Amino acid sequence: MTASSAPTSGTSPQRDAPSLRKALTTPLLYFFILGDVLGAGVYVLVGQVAAKSGGAVWVPLLLALLLSLLTAASYAELATKYPRAGGASHYATLAYGPFTGFLAGFCMLAAGVVSVAALARGFAGDYLTSFVSLPVVLVAAVFLCALALLNARGISESTRANLAATVIEVSGLLLVAGLGIWLLLRGDGAPGRLVRLGTADTGAAAGVLSGTVLAYYSFVGFETSVNVAEETRDPRRSYPRALFGALVTAGAVYVLVG
Repeated sequence: MTASSAPTSGTSPQRDAPSLRKALTTPLLYFFILGDVLGAGVYVLVGQVAAKSGGAVWVPLLLALLLSLLTAASYAELATKYPRAGGASHYATLAYGPFTGFLAGFCMLAAGVVSVAALARGFAGDYLTSFVSLPVVLVAAVFLCALALLNARGISESTRANLAATVIEVSGLLLVAGLGIWLLLRGDGAPGRLVRLGTADTGAAAGVLSGTVLAYYSFVGFETSVNVAEETRDPRRSYPRALFGALVTAGAVYVLVG
């Protein structure tokens, strides 16, 4: 056998690796991304954005949405061209080599560990203690173990649980928006504030810019969705639709809440 005839398959190690089960449909991926983007922090964030930009909170929120859509376009291009698990780590490996890919993956994992630990402690400390007194660290550990077991069951089970949680979360946000609209219709609100830009300390331009920077954090989270591109059915069609649809939905919900 000659050297030129040895690589008969012509496949790379990445192509020879076993692929993951494609269980995510477009609706499941949509709710997966929407659940990543939306968060309870919006209840506090809207007030902080208003303190920076004035009553017209919808202006920095819409600008932040446009910025996030630009970033999402890059992720959509990469995820549809390279629909492999690993996300940014995989892209860094393709562009700069395995060491850079390792660093990107390590940083993503470290950020994820810190984020989920903070959220678990917030759930056990800030939310659950409002109803019952339990050891915060123990409850957070049990909560994390339950999530780990759910994810170990498979992508189908975890995304369906995420679907239920996201529907509950969106319902709560829409309830807040509905109450605000009801108060306006009753005449208890101040509709003139909706077009007021800037505060006594900042002008309109400075207020909108600072509010937009803060509002952008309310759209962070969609970038993790590239990690499940390999588990998505027809990612070249499903991923862009789910990604942009989820971001636009989140932006609409934020504007209504604001």
